[in-house]
Amino acid sequence: MIRHCVLARFRNDITDEERAAIHADLEALRSVIDGMGKVEFSANVSPEPFARGFTHGFIIDFRDAAARDAYLVHEAHSRAGARLVAALEGGTDGLMVFDLEIGA
Repeated sequence: MIRHCVLARFRNDITDEERAAIHADLEALRSVIDGMGKVEFSANVSPEPFARGFTHGFIIDFRDAAARDAYLVHEAHSRAGARLVAALEGGTDGLMVFDLEIGA
C-alpha cells in the first residue's frame, strides 16, 4: 500500500468552506480512481514546533504504486490539484508531498 501524504500552507484568505470544497473534490476522486482508498484531512494538531508553516494536511491510501500513479495522471486529479495549489501560499511552494510504502 502507498500512503500519499500532503502538507499544505493555505493562504489566510481561504475560508473553511473553500478548504472543505477542495477536500470534497479530492474525496470524489475515489469514485473514478481504481485502487484509491481512504482519504483523511486535518489541520495540524502537533504541539511540536516543527511544522514550518504547514497548517493542514491530508493522506490518501492507494492499493499499490500503480493506483497512485494512475491518480497522478488522471485529469480529475489535475483539476483538483490546480484548485488546491491556487489556495496555497506561494502556489506549489505551499505544498509538500511525501509517499510512504506501508506494509512492505
